[in-house]
Amino acid sequence: MQRRVFLTTAAILTMMTGAAFAQGKERLTIDLPGDAATLDPHLQWNTDSYVIYRNIFDNLVTRNTAGEIVPQIALSWTYLDDTTIEFKIRDDVTFHDGSKLTAEDVAFSINRIIDPNLKSPQLGQFNQISSAEAMDAVTVKVLTKSAYPALMAQLVKLSVVPKAYVEKVGDEEFNVKPMGSGPYKLVEWRKGVETELAAYDGYWRGTPPFPSVLFRAVPDVSTRIADLRTGRADLIREVPPDQATSITGSAGAALLSGATERVGYLYINAEAGPTADVRVRKAIAHAIDRQTLIDALLEGYAAPVNIIGAEPIFGYTPDVQGYDYDPAKAAALIKEAGVEGATVEFLTSPAYNRALVEAIQQMVSEVGLKVEISSSDQATFLKRRQGEASNAGGLAVGAWSCACQDADGIIYPLFRSGSIWAKYSNADYDVLVDAARSTLDSDKRMDLYKQAYEILREDVPGVGLYQVYALYGASSNLKWEPTANEAMFIMDMSWQP
Repeated sequence: MQRRVFLTTAAILTMMTGAAFAQGKERLTIDLPGDAATLDPHLQWNTDSYVIYRNIFDNLVTRNTAGEIVPQIALSWTYLDDTTIEFKIRDDVTFHDGSKLTAEDVAFSINRIIDPNLKSPQLGQFNQISSAEAMDAVTVKVLTKSAYPALMAQLVKLSVVPKAYVEKVGDEEFNVKPMGSGPYKLVEWRKGVETELAAYDGYWRGTPPFPSVLFRAVPDVSTRIADLRTGRADLIREVPPDQATSITGSAGAALLSGATERVGYLYINAEAGPTADVRVRKAIAHAIDRQTLIDALLEGYAAPVNIIGAEPIFGYTPDVQGYDYDPAKAAALIKEAGVEGATVEFLTSPAYNRALVEAIQQMVSEVGLKVEISSSDQATFLKRRQGEASNAGGLAVGAWSCACQDADGIIYPLFRSGSIWAKYSNADYDVLVDAARSTLDSDKRMDLYKQAYEILREDVPGVGLYQVYALYGASSNLKWEPTANEAMFIMDMSWQP
């Protein structure tokens, strides 16, 4: 039976008795499905990287647990006109080497991430910004190319990096030896194994809750769960829904869950291989039985979507129809396209649900294509997925979150021509999403996004599958409430009193 429900932490947190985990330990240990692909916050935006580097750096602004945009390094902000915003920043923040964070660092951080030479995968989410300038030690002026309604939502992700340090060591060294102003500083990144952080005693918000934090790369889910049950880990990410009962049934452990702004989707390469034919892409869309995926593999911990978007996201519309599950129609389209038996490469990594990948492989194979899974580590997967269309595979699952709750951070980077994520190009679509990010009229933006979603439906460069519910396993002694943006900010955690 389907159990598709929105669960609050209070509703699903099962406090167990028995062999308790050691309370008040010096070190918090977190098991992640994979290693960080980068520790430079202006490069990759994958979850396992973000949950680590988010604790090394402060962001210009952030979201509170209620999802509201609130100050962090910025104290306040004022629009001077439709394309100019002025930030006043804190004057009591230092980087981990003791140097003072100033407006120069904020301006440098913005200009760095929008520099095409950095080749940031996040560029599509920031490239409406034209420049940033430090006006004095605590004032930064940011200019946008046009009115940009999603600016503050995007700046939630903008980590502030130290200008002098980055210029001294260079981008390559900064990636492996990052330094920020966040609550934790890097001790050592043992690639492929673990990342060790230590509390920064000079943190402006006060003493971090744990002297030491260890993030371990543990791809095998059974090992992550065993680590939690035996006390080797205090928090584990990405508990598969079919393993949830192994958490709730364990003494000293609890399951935490909540709906996120993340959308599970299937990428389809529209520029290379058999999937370059729109009939093949439509066939694949008809071959996917979303509800079975949710019921059988996600145990109801998800909600089906027709588009790549969900209700918390501005620009989401329920009016655009999805593709019905119709394998007969799918098979007919494959035959019409003349590609029966053609091979389609399905890219994946341990970061993604293998059972889900294999289920989709089977569904698509049953309508006449030969689907071959190519699995690699996450860094290699991202390199291929973001690279040339000819080497980007035909299919890949994704779980996209922009942490901005705006369609500008979702379908713009995924499908706008020229984006490193887009293996697709449509001039009419580009006009719509460009217009939607340059008007402050909310009603007009909604209409533009509806039109854009209609084009995506016809061209099928991707298929929306479900809204993701995050599942975590935690020590019963750990106090933490998951957020929709999956931030895992250690300052929000503590041991239970």
